[in-house]
Amino acid sequence: MAATLCVKFLPKQGWLPLTQSVRHGSKAVTRHKRPMHILKQKIVAVTKYIPPPRGPPPGAYPQAKKVEEVTSTPVSPSNSDRILSLLFEQDTPLMLIMKRDLEKLFQDCKMIAVVQNNASNAEDMLILKHRLHKHSIAVKFFPNQVTLSFLKDSVYCNMAPLFIGPTVLFVSKEPKAKEMLTTLRGSPQMTLLGACIDNTLLSAQGVVNYSKLPSMTVVQGELVSGLTMLTSHTASMLQRHPTHLSALLQQYVKQQSSDDSSKEAT
Repeated sequence: MAATLCVKFLPKQGWLPLTQSVRHGSKAVTRHKRPMHILKQKIVAVTKYIPPPRGPPPGAYPQAKKVEEVTSTPVSPSNSDRILSLLFEQDTPLMLIMKRDLEKLFQDCKMIAVVQNNASNAEDMLILKHRLHKHSIAVKFFPNQVTLSFLKDSVYCNMAPLFIGPTVLFVSKEPKAKEMLTTLRGSPQMTLLGACIDNTLLSAQGVVNYSKLPSMTVVQGELVSGLTMLTSHTASMLQRHPTHLSALLQQYVKQQSSDDSSKEAT
């Protein structure tokens, strides 16, 4: 009996109901967000939470006691060493790495020029780097604090007054002052302060005078030609007297032979 009822009421395979609910393409009702009133927008903007900026990492700035001690020390030529020692008493690990790179730079490069950067933008600096790279001149950036700390205990301590304000280093393994000055003429915002060329400290005018000197190849050629000329002149001077003496003797022999022939004729 139960099996008969199940067969009657259960739908057969492939059977479709007589009525079907078809949903037409009507839009679903959604609740749109109403625009906020202008006064409420102002209140929300004013009361919006703004997190404070992140502070510098510990050790980035000198301690307060050290700053007070530096500011209280009177500035004079006699106290300059004391002020430098107070400022650079403790070196951070990053400063030690940068000082190591700076020391290697001074050892490998024969020309190190200090240039002041007067508000040069990134595009101008990129163009200047490209022009200097054609002459194998690199542009290096080091903080003045690191540079002064390195120069304080080195043989280049006389370069310390050049590092005031935003400065840039132009370095090359060979002295190329003429190419550097030619490139700097196209960048008026970069001012040359001085340079160390072949372990010699030069001012800006000294670098200009150095660039007017002939190259080492030209000087060597002139020296060789001068020595060759002196050698040839010395050889000619040494050969002049024997040659002149032999000519005089030959003339004397000819005169003697002519006199003997005339006597025999008479």
